[in-house]
Amino acid sequence: MFANIPTVLTPLRARLLLVFAVLLAVLAPTAPGAVAAGKPETGAARPGAEVVAVTQVADRQVDLSVRSAALGGRTVDVRLLTPDGWNPSDRRHRQHWPTLWLLHGCCGDYTSWTSMTDVAETDSLRDVLVVMPEAGWNGWYSDWWNHGQGGDPAWETFHTKELRHLLERDWGAGSNRVVAGLSMGGQGALLYAARHPGMFKATAAFSGSAHPLLNEESIDRIMGFFAGQDNDPLRVWGDPVGQRRIWQAHDPFHLAKRLRSIPVYLSCGDGTTGPLDPPGATSALEADFNRQNHALAAELERVGARHVTTNFYGPGTHGWAYWERELHASLPMLLGALGVGD
Repeated sequence: MFANIPTVLTPLRARLLLVFAVLLAVLAPTAPGAVAAGKPETGAARPGAEVVAVTQVADRQVDLSVRSAALGGRTVDVRLLTPDGWNPSDRRHRQHWPTLWLLHGCCGDYTSWTSMTDVAETDSLRDVLVVMPEAGWNGWYSDWWNHGQGGDPAWETFHTKELRHLLERDWGAGSNRVVAGLSMGGQGALLYAARHPGMFKATAAFSGSAHPLLNEESIDRIMGFFAGQDNDPLRVWGDPVGQRRIWQAHDPFHLAKRLRSIPVYLSCGDGTTGPLDPPGATSALEADFNRQNHALAAELERVGARHVTTNFYGPGTHGWAYWERELHASLPMLLGALGVGD
């Protein structure tokens, strides 16, 4: 590039060349292909989040290892189920795909949906980029209060800002999005759609924690989850009385007005033995979430939501067989909101 530059440079020309070299280093794009085969990215670290490794785990399944500022600089994984023709390394002709975010539940991780359901074999998703992000064993899709200090973990910031921008910049995700999840992830799907108006065109929650402030039983149950893995439960949203406003800001029931304008899908069993359960199986957790979902559905009706679909199917516990079934049942609504298959 600099073959014709004289060996002896004037001070002015030397300074100009230095400025030019710095600009090239800053402005030159880093292609996703530079991170292939699990090799770390060699470019300068970007603020927010950066992909540090990529692993092809199966046909159309790619894991991104993402270092996140919102998570204190930790690296977590995100699984992508890629559409046919997906090629983010082709920067010149890169396509941006309609995107389905699938959120896992408590005690699961970013691999849950592909390991526990047939999502990877679902033909209707071959024209969609499916994003399955890590959200922590009990992260609750929230920026934790941490006794008023904030900081790590900030799962909501990681997902809705850092990861979203990263995927849309470098990995073929479009701005046409919907979100669905189960249990803790069902709450996350409702929260993200409500707390970030316009980000998602539809949302679906399967056996979701839809109204954690419903009653003392519901509060005690979610506090028990917050305390998992020897965590201080007050770190997440604080005290349900002292930090009531924070709790309400993370309770889909109290955010129902913000869900009025988009399609919402709610489903839940009643916790008794259902057709997909072993004999005698019951679930107090599902029974609690069933009451919460009925309360949210009623509140959505009260505030004038006109695009609510419910499937409160009665007998059924808190299990993957139901969530796989409900994902398929909700896909026409979710894909319709994306304009896929029209």
